[in-house]
Amino acid sequence: MAVFVLDRRGKPLMPCSEKRARLLLERGRARVHKMLPFTIRVVDRLAEDSEFQALRIKLDPGSKTTGIALVRETENNGVAVVNLFDLIHRGRQISEALTARRGHRRLRRSKLRYRAPRFDNRGNQQRGWLAPSLQHRVDTTLAWVKRIGKLAPISAISTELVRFDMQALENPDIEGAQYQQGTLAGYEVREYLLEKWGRTCAYCDAKDAPLQIEHIHPKAKGGSNRISNLTLACPSCNAKKAALPIEVFLARHPDRLKRIQAHARRPLKDAAAVNSTRWALVNALKATGLAIETASGGRTKFNRNQFNIPKTHALDAACVGAVGSITNWKKPTLCIKALGRGSYQRTRLDKFGCVRGYLTRSKSIQGFQTGDMVKAVVTKGKKTGSYSGRVAIRASGSFNIQTRTGLVQGVSHRYCTVVQRGDGYGYSQAAKTDATGTPPRAMDASHPRSTSPA
Repeated sequence: MAVFVLDRRGKPLMPCSEKRARLLLERGRARVHKMLPFTIRVVDRLAEDSEFQALRIKLDPGSKTTGIALVRETENNGVAVVNLFDLIHRGRQISEALTARRGHRRLRRSKLRYRAPRFDNRGNQQRGWLAPSLQHRVDTTLAWVKRIGKLAPISAISTELVRFDMQALENPDIEGAQYQQGTLAGYEVREYLLEKWGRTCAYCDAKDAPLQIEHIHPKAKGGSNRISNLTLACPSCNAKKAALPIEVFLARHPDRLKRIQAHARRPLKDAAAVNSTRWALVNALKATGLAIETASGGRTKFNRNQFNIPKTHALDAACVGAVGSITNWKKPTLCIKALGRGSYQRTRLDKFGCVRGYLTRSKSIQGFQTGDMVKAVVTKGKKTGSYSGRVAIRASGSFNIQTRTGLVQGVSHRYCTVVQRGDGYGYSQAAKTDATGTPPRAMDASHPRSTSPA
């Protein structure tokens, strides 16, 4: 990964290679400014005396993960990948927390028979209002666009906005039942099924074979074309199943049968989340004042196939928009997981919604907060050694540290030193993705040196 560089006043310069950053640090020309993403600050240069190339942030918004790519624009509309990021949202955790809170409140209020009804005491939702779990996706994406903008001289943004409609491109007047005709009929359905079933055969888990759309309940016996009745099968499994009911075909594999039936009924909430937030994200990006390019998912896939690039969230982002060529894309990806900054709730509740314990009112103990990255050098006792990772504080001053190898409990605060303050995100690094599409191997970046070029 490229290393972000700031001038001596904290203004962004062009990113440099890890080798150059190491030399600058060894020669005393730079200082470590931030560990994750790794950033250095040079002490002998100013932004006014430097030359810049055109850098662009590219986004591939998703329900669970948003791909972010920082690219450098080259000749003939080409791009060279500088850094890749996967931003993992926590929309589901927010939704579950709000649901639990709502349930606790209902239970408590149901016991107060004397309490006046307040069902109508709700404010009117403004136009463009989004649920907290959806607004979180917009806010975190915008926050990281601004954060990267403070580390690199960004001049433009590209984002995927709409789904593609190839038939409408071929025939702008197409309408009604005509969408069901032609060689591209059902293209959106195929793409959705590939994502839903992980691009594998539902019956044998084959990945390298061509996949066909298969009706779970046979169409010959009244099965419909609804998404919940469709799956993917390799040619061999599709031919074997034929018009057999799935209960008969998988009679000897009850676990797989149960898994397929449950997966088939999975709702379209992920697609709905992306559709609900796409315009809110674009409008928020426009407020940054940077040039905005919007593109379709069809163009993204076309670019990815044209340049033979494997499918990942971050590489999808690099393929967004009009791209003449893509170079230097074989880079590790920094995975950024939204963890939040703790809870405003200072009590613990039981299953009845009643208080069972209280949390300390101060979120800081001995100068540490949960989520800080620390380095602990224990000089005596059973836990003698050196540990680096995220800390979970305790009022007693005896902390827990999550390292690459596991959880270390009961480390005194006296042995701990802050490496980087918690910012509400967890970081890990994924290995390079090769041209065959091999899934990246996760590498824990909780240790500060795992992403440091120094």
